[in-house]
Amino acid sequence: MTAGKPIKCIAAVAYEAGKPLTVEEITVDPPKAHEVRVKIDYTAVCHTDAYTLSGVDPEGAFPAILGHEGAGIVESVGESVTNVKPGDHVIALYTAECQKCKFCTSNKTNLCSSVRATQGKGVMPDGTSRFHNAKGEDLLHFMGCSTFSRYTVLADVSVVAIDPKAPLEKVCLLGCGVTTGYGAAVKTANVQKGDTVAVFGAGTVGLSVVQGAKVRGCSKIIVVDINDDKKTWASEFGATDFINPMKDLKKGETIVDKLVEITDGGLDFTFDCTGNVNVMRDALEACHKGWGQSIIIGVAAAGKEISTRPFQLVTGRVWKGSAFGGIKGRSEMNGLISDYFDGKLKVDEFITHRRGFTEINDAFEDLHHGDCLRTVLDLSK
Repeated sequence: MTAGKPIKCIAAVAYEAGKPLTVEEITVDPPKAHEVRVKIDYTAVCHTDAYTLSGVDPEGAFPAILGHEGAGIVESVGESVTNVKPGDHVIALYTAECQKCKFCTSNKTNLCSSVRATQGKGVMPDGTSRFHNAKGEDLLHFMGCSTFSRYTVLADVSVVAIDPKAPLEKVCLLGCGVTTGYGAAVKTANVQKGDTVAVFGAGTVGLSVVQGAKVRGCSKIIVVDINDDKKTWASEFGATDFINPMKDLKKGETIVDKLVEITDGGLDFTFDCTGNVNVMRDALEACHKGWGQSIIIGVAAAGKEISTRPFQLVTGRVWKGSAFGGIKGRSEMNGLISDYFDGKLKVDEFITHRRGFTEINDAFEDLHHGDCLRTVLDLSK
């Protein structure tokens, strides 16, 4: 029995920005009150992990155990935990849901305030860490998840029990990318049958926006990406058109000009999945006058700002943001799992690479190649 005792296990530690992760043995403390210790079986590598590791994340702090797209089995729980029990299959949630704070009870947002302050500092809600390296030094938590460790400790509000029939090596992707894009389309934007949509950036998030738009019956789903290799994926996930702004524009034509022209005045909805502030502006300005909405999903580097002429907004365009697709992780995750079982939500198709956990640095390399959507790491290897 490991409950109540520290556990030694393998983790990948980010000691400093811009350096490879160090795979080493660490100690994971038992969970305190309102905490859950989970044995992570599978985790994927997301661009947000790479963004923090690169050093441009304003909240990035080291040494830390990164990872936030993971699934596993509850090993033990601390006092007063009622939402999960040992043996439950769970997905880690970087967007918590306490169901009690002003945000959760408003029904207007999925942004929960319960653990946000400490989560951003890389510690548990009591201000301390549950991870220590062989020298006894504390290691920081990341996004309230830290799935790059065989065992991790999460706040009880940051974990959701799921149907044990759901394959963990696939549904771990619902911890971030797939949910973020799909939710942005069906929940934040609430796209409807017949709407026209443009998606900037055809990674996992962008292609998940595409599949959300397809499920809803949007009439035109245009993917904009500078990598032609993404064209096949775009159509497989439901895009009707693909535009490469580096190659498919006439001399002097901008991507905004092109989109406005082919959609008779602009799109009903656009989505930025790039994190590039110039693309965010294009996405807004490609919206239809009077009612077009542009949803920002991509995370921009520290210090970046967005701009447009106020006239764009005065004439009826709307700029919105979406975090985790507007999805409330504890209340709504099992709905997504049902969509997955029913074939409405593609998840398996995003897994282009599989690796053993010790190959985690190679998985970060995979991300930078055009042939990779998601690499899933098996923590037993």
